[in-house]
Amino acid sequence: MKTFGRHLRRWGIITTICLMTFVNSGCTLTNGFIGVVYEYMIFWETLPVMPITPYQMGRLENELWERERYQTVPVLEPIEGDHIPYCIDPPSDDQIIRALPEDVAGGIAFLQETQRNNVRIVVERLVDRLDEVKVYPLVGPARLHHCHWKCTVYYDKTIRSYWPIPFVHVDQTQEVVYIDKDHLIRVGPTE
Repeated sequence: MKTFGRHLRRWGIITTICLMTFVNSGCTLTNGFIGVVYEYMIFWETLPVMPITPYQMGRLENELWERERYQTVPVLEPIEGDHIPYCIDPPSDDQIIRALPEDVAGGIAFLQETQRNNVRIVVERLVDRLDEVKVYPLVGPARLHHCHWKCTVYYDKTIRSYWPIPFVHVDQTQEVVYIDKDHLIRVGPTE
């Protein structure tokens, strides 16, 4: 019981000293921060500042990147002459890796990690077809060009655990991803 009373007294003294120095130091942490946020809200006519964790920010950036790069259908201008368009733009390595299942996500650093090492990608064109002319809303008369790709990804899947029993397991893995890169080609007035 004597030790409890001694610890209680010690923490009481430390708390009192901290409160006295905080109040008398001229530091306006809480009031100053709230005042600055309020002033910026009034000046910029916005909502208050909201903290976002790095995980949420990374997830939002990934969603915006994918929407901007890979989830829109491009509309190309009319092709002059008798050229028949063909798929010359295979999917990028970034698009293929993002399309893979997320089995290497998660884990805890220095406790259990999963990695993809020695990645090799083989891309094959499966479909290269041009549809007949149709009228698409917001585009007008256009032809839909189908480009379908089969992407085979070979890699070494490395699983590491450091605790309670340290081990490393390497497995040669192969995964197949099918990617569609369809786009519209506007039809000129002569077609």
